[in-house]
Amino acid sequence: MKPIEASDDRNTDTTVGFMRSRAPRWLHALSLPYGLVTQCRNILYDWKWLPQRKLPCRVVSVGNLTLGGTGKTPVAIFVTETLLKAGHRVAVLSRGYRRRSRAPRVLVSDGHRVLAGPEESGDEPFLIAQRCPKAIVAVGADRYHLGCWVLEQYPIDCIVLDDGFQHRALARDVDLLLIDATDAMGLRDLVPAGRLREPLASAERASAWLVTRVESKMEAQPILSLLREATVKARDPVLIRFSPHGFVEVQSGAPVALDEADGRRAVIFSGIGNAEAFRTLVQRQRGITVADAIVFPDHHVYTSADMGHVHERAERAGASLLVTTEKDAVKLRALPPLTLPVWAVRLETDILEGKALLERLILSQPE
Repeated sequence: MKPIEASDDRNTDTTVGFMRSRAPRWLHALSLPYGLVTQCRNILYDWKWLPQRKLPCRVVSVGNLTLGGTGKTPVAIFVTETLLKAGHRVAVLSRGYRRRSRAPRVLVSDGHRVLAGPEESGDEPFLIAQRCPKAIVAVGADRYHLGCWVLEQYPIDCIVLDDGFQHRALARDVDLLLIDATDAMGLRDLVPAGRLREPLASAERASAWLVTRVESKMEAQPILSLLREATVKARDPVLIRFSPHGFVEVQSGAPVALDEADGRRAVIFSGIGNAEAFRTLVQRQRGITVADAIVFPDHHVYTSADMGHVHERAERAGASLLVTTEKDAVKLRALPPLTLPVWAVRLETDILEGKALLERLILSQPE
């Protein structure tokens, strides 16, 4: 499949601006029945006419309101690592979006070794299993039965529910809601006219608002204003920045220090929900020049032809390096290596504000 967008330094904002513009009226018309169904479903859960089933352990949910990337995976990794460091026995449950396995449940990691690849488990669960090797990771559509299945096999005392905000059939003790500070447009309309999976007022049921991709409190204010207008009770925000912690050589998995990219001219490529944010992240890394950027569809399955295209673009741009995301990297290792080095950016979750609140919620500590 050809990339859906490819840009050089001269036309970066043109496609992005078009993609983030207001949708035509007919899409707004289609969003009305979707919104009605979503609101009715939420009312049924709020009034307890639809039951929530509870697992016999603590559940911390990480989710969002919009389609596309808000940083759920690095935050889910942060939550899991925080629980593991505190001595908890942790399992991560995920739907396993776009996984190819038809099995109702897949054990991705048993807390000692990774048992399933990205095609069987999905990109995000496989990456979480790699980054959190002491956690149990499992995927399945019905998270309650998946949780029961895991608890029958392992002595778990805390579950992290990946992308769980809309999965209301499973009760949770903590609901962490992620909102991308760079995507105010995404909060304007419901799908298919916009990117909202449910009305903005649904943020009311979150335990905490985690505003991601911010460098300062000021950058979070437009998003927080929208949330406060849509809800009755405002939350103290947790402000999060994603920073490059280093690189990983895709084929070998060997770590690469950030300063090894100094003076390098690179082509970046990705198939994630927010490719614009990835480009901004790499561009902010001092010493590296982004010569070209190639964007594939979200959750893209790479082929040798795709990588050949990326390599050709790099040669035309005079680049000596290819850079991608960790989620994309897990799908590249089975492909033949390229002449140019391919590195994946390893992200670190920095809590700029609200760290004590977030840790108290994750660890269930009294105020």
